[in-house]
Amino acid sequence: MNLQSILELLRPIGWGASDILRSYYRGEHKDNLNVEYKDDKGKDPVTAADLAANNYILKALQSELGNEKFGYISEETYRNQDGENNSEWVWIIDPLDGTKDFINKTGEYAIHIALVRNKRPELALVAIPEAQKLYYAIKGSGTFVETRDGERKSVRVSERDNLQELALVASRNHRNDKLNYLLEKLSVKNHKSVGSVGGKIVAIIEHVADIYISLSGKSAPKDWDMAAPELILTEAGGKYTHFDGSPLEYNTGDINQWGGLLASNGKCHQILCEQAETILKEYDSSETVKS
Repeated sequence: MNLQSILELLRPIGWGASDILRSYYRGEHKDNLNVEYKDDKGKDPVTAADLAANNYILKALQSELGNEKFGYISEETYRNQDGENNSEWVWIIDPLDGTKDFINKTGEYAIHIALVRNKRPELALVAIPEAQKLYYAIKGSGTFVETRDGERKSVRVSERDNLQELALVASRNHRNDKLNYLLEKLSVKNHKSVGSVGGKIVAIIEHVADIYISLSGKSAPKDWDMAAPELILTEAGGKYTHFDGSPLEYNTGDINQWGGLLASNGKCHQILCEQAETILKEYDSSETVKS
């Protein structure tokens, strides 16, 4: 499998999907979002932009690469699939990560496309349409950023290693009491809010932040939220693991990424994971006493 050749096919697809989303965000289709909800609680929106970008990405990949060697798992089509995809190579796609931010016009949305083998990402692209940037990586080859004018450069995470100087980026939409308690008790006190997991990881790569924490509650982030962002972070020198240090796995038959996940520039990763586990034990004990 020549991953470099596949990346050369993928980059223009990333730009094409970015153009589609921008046409709904600020262009000719901005008044035709057709917002609907995947659940009856109005918490999981999907728009015409999600569907248009999804269709474009799937058709483009399948046209170039076919279905014989590749499986496809996308946020907008996974309900039609059952269990683990048996293909050796599987594309995991989020055509619009940060739909709420897209609807609310914060500009903080992204596109995630990852190619996974043996439950781990081998190639990834994260597009940030409003910044007009693509971030991409092949396992073992580093992370690069490309701008619309074709300029391309390698990127690395920060070298900051003082807990008091680190900045933590968190979701503004996916919060609960347990996560708020954890963030309050951690040694890192400099907090920022950014939409989209891809946007949060790019913030770490661009030295705007150093840490991102995800904690599942009644629901959990999905494979397509994490696969592409993980690889562009780790190839830029960062780390992305469960709190116990175990690696994330994808295409396992369960699309949910349960538990606590920590992404960082890698400098204080183990210390922060240990802190998080201790704090959560304290929280669970206090909740047990209350009940």
